Amino acid sequence: MALFTYVARDRENKQKKGKITARTQREAYGKLREQQLRVINIAEIPETIWVKDLNFDGKLKMKDFVIYLRQFSTLLKAGITIVDATNILSRQTDSKVLKKALAEIEELLREGIPLSEAYERYPKLFKPLFISMIRAGEATGTIDDSLVTLADYYQKQYRTRKKVQSAMTYPIMLVVLMTGVLALMLLFVVPTFVQLFNDSGIALPGITLFVLNASDFLQTFWWLILLIILAIVVAVSMMRKTEKGRYFFDHLSLRIPLFGKLLQKSAIARVTLTLSSLFASSVPALRAVDIAENVIENAVIEKILREGRNSMERGDSLAAPMREHWVIPPLVTQMILIGEQTGSLDGMLAEIASFYEVEVETTTDQLKALIEPLMILVLAVVAGFLILAIMLPMFEMFGTIQ
Repeated sequence: MALFTYVARDRENKQKKGKITARTQREAYGKLREQQLRVINIAEIPETIWVKDLNFDGKLKMKDFVIYLRQFSTLLKAGITIVDATNILSRQTDSKVLKKALAEIEELLREGIPLSEAYERYPKLFKPLFISMIRAGEATGTIDDSLVTLADYYQKQYRTRKKVQSAMTYPIMLVVLMTGVLALMLLFVVPTFVQLFNDSGIALPGITLFVLNASDFLQTFWWLILLIILAIVVAVSMMRKTEKGRYFFDHLSLRIPLFGKLLQKSAIARVTLTLSSLFASSVPALRAVDIAENVIENAVIEKILREGRNSMERGDSLAAPMREHWVIPPLVTQMILIGEQTGSLDGMLAEIASFYEVEVETTTDQLKALIEPLMILVLAVVAGFLILAIMLPMFEMFGTIQ
């Protein structure tokens, strides 16, 4: 989809300016004619500008988005029209991106365009899941309830993601810090003792020789080490852009000791919460699974959902293909089967999501409690190894002098 700016005149010959999304300029003309506008000028906006202006991930904070959804729902429940509520929120929000989008959405609403279609014209801001639930709310006359459901959904997703990020960030930072300290010692501290050891004429212990050789190698081939690291990063990045490579690394991430279980529980919580929210909003089942497949950020789970959607298209159960995958625990498949049989799938999925959200929090706390002393122990062992390698020949030199 592309974004176009236009200048046109309405039936009363009043000039109107605005923006419209379409695949081609001809399609944009057609949409404007359907709105009974006579086009004077139309021009495509470069994609880079559009993305820069409406970048959900980069400029619109999740906090601002959730607040907007809750305020919008409250205004609608109070009897304020969608147009007036959008006008109020466009002037009230602190987010520049959201303010700009809402002002333009208000104009679209006054032209008679449905809310879901107005949102759809900002794909960088409002995702398919959001639009589908709003469209379902329009069909059932429960947009306010859909907004509350969406606010709860995004808030839970944000909290779960932050929990996982905090659990992963701490050990990564410690590893980077430990590697940096080790490199600095080998590059600048250890070499100061080389000449001293050579002049002493004593036989150096094996541990000292190992450290001295490592220091010498790092000083000589530091550029090669950096080149290898860069090559690995580039290779991994390129592999992740391929379907097989992405699946391989996502599968590998779920198998990592300690962290694999956390990522698995987080993925299950996310996908079940997404499906529960969509089913509760009366989004068609196949469409809901298709949206969930695009929302989840793990190729292994995506494949399972794809197989589940194919199973549903054949008239079978969503849970049937899940039984064959180690990623989905038996508890999950059993509860989904019960939900399908009793017609309460959305409720069952909500229960699963709540269970695994608690599991993510518990696992995160356990990992933090385990990793902190473990990393301190590793850091102490590495530092002790280097100190011992330097001090052993020093003790022998002092003994010789005496």
